[in-house]
Amino acid sequence: MKKLARGAALAVLAGTVATACAPGTAKTATSEDKQTGTVKVWLYDEANRAPKEQVVAQAVADFKAKHAGVEVEVSYIPTDAGPRAEKMKGAFNDPSSAPDVVEFGNTDLFGYTASGGLADITSDLAGWEEGKDLPQDLKDTAVVDGKTYGLPWWLGVRALYYRTDVFTELGLSAPTTYEELKSAAEKVRAAHGDLLGIAVGGKYTFGALPFVWANGGDLATQSGAAYTSAIDSAQSQAGVKAYTDLFTDAICPAQQCADLTGGKTVEAFAAGKAGMAILPNSSRSAVEAGAAKGKYAIVPLPGTAAGQIAPAFSGGNDLGVMKSTQHRSLAVDFMKELASKKNQLALFDAMGNLPTLSSARAEVVQKQPWLKPFTDTIAAGTKFVPKDAAWAKIDAQNVVPTMLQKVITGKSDVAGATKEAAAAMNSSFSGK
Repeated sequence: MKKLARGAALAVLAGTVATACAPGTAKTATSEDKQTGTVKVWLYDEANRAPKEQVVAQAVADFKAKHAGVEVEVSYIPTDAGPRAEKMKGAFNDPSSAPDVVEFGNTDLFGYTASGGLADITSDLAGWEEGKDLPQDLKDTAVVDGKTYGLPWWLGVRALYYRTDVFTELGLSAPTTYEELKSAAEKVRAAHGDLLGIAVGGKYTFGALPFVWANGGDLATQSGAAYTSAIDSAQSQAGVKAYTDLFTDAICPAQQCADLTGGKTVEAFAAGKAGMAILPNSSRSAVEAGAAKGKYAIVPLPGTAAGQIAPAFSGGNDLGVMKSTQHRSLAVDFMKELASKKNQLALFDAMGNLPTLSSARAEVVQKQPWLKPFTDTIAAGTKFVPKDAAWAKIDAQNVVPTMLQKVITGKSDVAGATKEAAAAMNSSFSGK
């Protein structure tokens, strides 16, 4: 398998909002290390937050038991790129409003470190006993210029969830190629007009990219330390076409699906409103809590030919300590508490998030057969976004979703939309 987990975050209005949505540059704050007071924590919101809140509440209780007189204030921030970028920009520019500990997608790490917002935690993790159980390839994803700025908390890849009851009724088998997936989606919607054949979203970057990668395309190519966009290559255009071809009245009508995000596709499938959806392992808890419970199965997202698995984005989130924190030691301790083996296992039980600690991941994979489609996807080879600070700007500008939406809504053809997206990406890569 390629590097097991290189990251995760999410992507998705391009053009003039670039500066407004960029993370910003952190203002310098006087560094202190108070041993009392309140540790402020920002974590990602979820489609179904309750299971995560239970895990975090227990971690808070365990932490407070070890740190008498210390309080923990947990807030949940948006996962969508634009609102999240604005929230982090505010934290970087105003240390008094910033958290001490923050969860972030590891694609965000490069932009956040360039902004000077994260603390170097190299020495803090070097002495963490449980940290010895972190694979080196995971540690490397949080390293910039030889310094560590994040603690990998959980891994996530996407696979294809499908409704077994509907497929059985229609005599369908789980799709093994793109063409079979498209055909099955059309048959599901033809038989059940109240269902989307497959829930796909115009604002779902990491649902779209597997189609690009499966067709041999990519976001960008690298030469030395420099990146150049490749989203307008012939192979990438074929992948964009494959994805946007699913936005038809016969599968997922544009008027319903053009504005869907990854989170909205989770909600649609969980609510029993779609025959299929491309969802991460961490979405299983939301599906289990919805109308689709007991009526679905999971397989790897098929590639272009039988036997091929479409490359998935190798996702996952990190925990980090803000450079402006006034409670550095306490912040580090709480970060380690959340990322402990105990809490990684609890987070998996609650949400299906794969642990980053090797021993914890081995335990859950052995006892949970439903994980096989995800581990098979990892084994087949995963992909990542450009490891460049410019990605945060590209992400916050919603370059990829804007490209998809222009095609979906008929405002542009694939060639025109991808060339416009490539120009926007190259502008960011070159620092313009």
